[in-house]
Amino acid sequence: MEHLEKHIWNEKAKAPDEAARRRVLKNWDAIAKPIDGMGRFETMTAQIGAITGTDRIDISKKAVVIMCADNGIVEENISQSGQDVTIAVARAMGMRQSSVCKMAKAAGADIIPVDIGINSVEPIQGVLDRKVRNGTNNFRKEPAMTEEEAIRAIAVGIDTVNECREKGYRILATGEMGIGNTTTSSAVTAALIGGGVGEVTGRGAGLDDAGLERKKRIITEAIEKYDLKHEKPLRVLATVGGLDIAGIAGICIGGALFHIPVVLDGVISMAAALLAERMMSGTKDYLLASHKGKEPAMAKLIGELGLDPVIDAGLALGEGTGAVMLFSLLDMALEIYNGGMTFHDMKIEQYDRIVKT
Repeated sequence: MEHLEKHIWNEKAKAPDEAARRRVLKNWDAIAKPIDGMGRFETMTAQIGAITGTDRIDISKKAVVIMCADNGIVEENISQSGQDVTIAVARAMGMRQSSVCKMAKAAGADIIPVDIGINSVEPIQGVLDRKVRNGTNNFRKEPAMTEEEAIRAIAVGIDTVNECREKGYRILATGEMGIGNTTTSSAVTAALIGGGVGEVTGRGAGLDDAGLERKKRIITEAIEKYDLKHEKPLRVLATVGGLDIAGIAGICIGGALFHIPVVLDGVISMAAALLAERMMSGTKDYLLASHKGKEPAMAKLIGELGLDPVIDAGLALGEGTGAVMLFSLLDMALEIYNGGMTFHDMKIEQYDRIVKT
């Protein structure tokens, strides 16, 4: 708690190392290819260099941290499935059999599933027990959690990043599992941005038209009931958010505190990232966006955070799958950065960077 009070509400995140960023970009220009030939992967790897403070980029040890939690709002029939799915998928993650586990294996990444708030007392083999509480309340009836519980969940995320840093991880991705969390993320986004609920609320895992309208109505009523527009981010999180969102916000803040690049997944991760940025300004400079996703809130969140996802494939699987895809793309880009032939190696004249006037 004291750590959070000191670093989140009283400080701005330290700016990344701009000198390291420039060195990475200069190194890219020396590689025998057209200037900016690797496009956004050049600026993204330069961002990693700025975060880590070096132009010698190594992301060989990587992991996806998956925050698993239940949301009381599912009582309102805003999703196709119930809370039994959350624990079922968490069990599959514990056995390294879920979708993200298969993809992470291909990407050479470790899986770190975390029970931060599954509505069960069952220990899940292979899943870290960091439970704050057994699911949240139904925010249509009462706030999802207390502010103290929200802070504890944020602390779980920060502590997890620190533990990963101590184990030598050099880059992390965010993931989540929790039925109902597109509703909580849409509610958080609408409250923080202040726009219309209809602009940021989608069908989640596949609601029909009636279900989507019910979802929008419940979010709108909650924002009005608790008067959340222009409220402090912690109160928004505690009132209509989720424990998975809080944990991911902590991962984002932890990335900024410990200089670990954090790859965001979809709309839940993005909503958590906006919360983190509003809590500790400058956090967004430590985040990398993987994909645009299908949920309508994504465009608003990307704009608010000023991030630039590189994958546009209509992804909506969740679990951290989009973020893990970016791991593989970054690895391929770094094969060129770390081992590509330079103009000097090829004994040809280096291309000049044209300075626009």
